[in-house]
Amino acid sequence: MTEQAAPAQQFEIQKIFLKDASFESPNSPAVFTTNEWKPEMNVQINSDHSAINDNQYEVVLTVTVTAKQDDKTAFLVEVKQAGIFGMSGFDEASMGGMLGAFCPETLFPFAREAISDLVVKGGFMQVLLNPINFNALYQQHLQQQQAAAASEDTAH
Repeated sequence: MTEQAAPAQQFEIQKIFLKDASFESPNSPAVFTTNEWKPEMNVQINSDHSAINDNQYEVVLTVTVTAKQDDKTAFLVEVKQAGIFGMSGFDEASMGGMLGAFCPETLFPFAREAISDLVVKGGFMQVLLNPINFNALYQQHLQQQQAAAASEDTAH
């Protein structure tokens, strides 16, 4: 009697690239003349993925930072940092975690650097985004999906 070994899990970063970037400073130069620079920052993060073929996936991490000073937008920067990842040997649940948490976490330092560079080139002080627990965000997303499915089931 022979046991079949589970296929070995393989993960490879094949390419990391900037897919899209935009920077807006709609209230310049007036925003530079304020006496005290204490902006209110809003950070939004989203990720999406698509299969390229059986073992290749594109993951896109979108990070949007909006800075407001006195209820006026000082700047808005959005970066879509992408990567092509080779993956095989993962079960469905593990693959979800890889695409929904691990890959975005891999892309985040690149997105953070691109955002900081764009903000500085726009004439503002460097923005240093804090680390993010993508695994916790992914788990929260799964819980929201389960809650939505449960409420949909009770509605029928």
